[in-house]
Amino acid sequence: MEIAVCLPLKEAQQVRLRRGVGDATLRLRDPADPCDAPIVFGNPEPEVIAANASLRWMQLESVGFGEYAGLDWSRPGGNAQVTNLAGFFADPVAETALAGILALMRGIDRLGTLRWAGDWVGDPVRAELRLLTGARVVLFGRGAINGRLAELLTPFRCKITSFGRDWTEQALDAALADADIVVATVPHTPQTAGLLDAPRIARMASGAVFCNLGRGSLVDEAALAEALTEGRLVGAVIDVTRDEPLPKGHAFWSTPNTILTQHSGGGFAEETDRKIDWFLDNLTRFRAGEPLRGLIDFARGY
Repeated sequence: MEIAVCLPLKEAQQVRLRRGVGDATLRLRDPADPCDAPIVFGNPEPEVIAANASLRWMQLESVGFGEYAGLDWSRPGGNAQVTNLAGFFADPVAETALAGILALMRGIDRLGTLRWAGDWVGDPVRAELRLLTGARVVLFGRGAINGRLAELLTPFRCKITSFGRDWTEQALDAALADADIVVATVPHTPQTAGLLDAPRIARMASGAVFCNLGRGSLVDEAALAEALTEGRLVGAVIDVTRDEPLPKGHAFWSTPNTILTQHSGGGFAEETDRKIDWFLDNLTRFRAGEPLRGLIDFARGY
């Protein structure tokens, strides 16, 4: 059995992974090399996976599956299985969302900018600060991240409305119009792509804070930047964008009251080691013919 590893590893991590796979052949793939192993660990280029006729299982190092959704997963010996890290990033992303929300509502982001500018504003800032306690929060996406965020919001006694796969446009629009905070963590699907367009952003409550920690394809970025610039929305926490890295000259670089976390929201010091743990657990399941954790449903796209 051969395993192609398509993510950067430190020497100690390579040693641990080699020990963990037992008698399997482990190949640390160079980006220029083909990826024709029956087992793949990581996120190689979609065209490389499409050319891999021997693929039986691919373990992604992400939750997102969008770049592979259009591939044909049938193989001569049967369909390949693909697993993601569903639920893996719940704690760090939820904590990033909470940190960003508090920074915007309590003025921490602005006060930090004033300090660098050497500008003491003092008392006038106080009247602009807002409380998270008792805020009306819409959680769009009922997965692990928003589930964890709801737990973190418990001490703040927020009034939470959540939407899962059963959402309707009418119910969502009504909730957006009444929300102090909106947090989106939905995956990329045909139903969510472009959903938060200019008319829907215009329906959001004046003075709301918007957070996107799911997929950049959800949002009309120009309309969001305009709403923030005009003050119709008072802040945004943006972890994901349509194009990454964000291009030079993009409006988000200069949009006011915007915390841009550069798709780092799921990061933590032990991230790669925990990914290795996840892969090795699934490898044990794969060898035993047991159900794999995080199995992608190709029909749903996640």
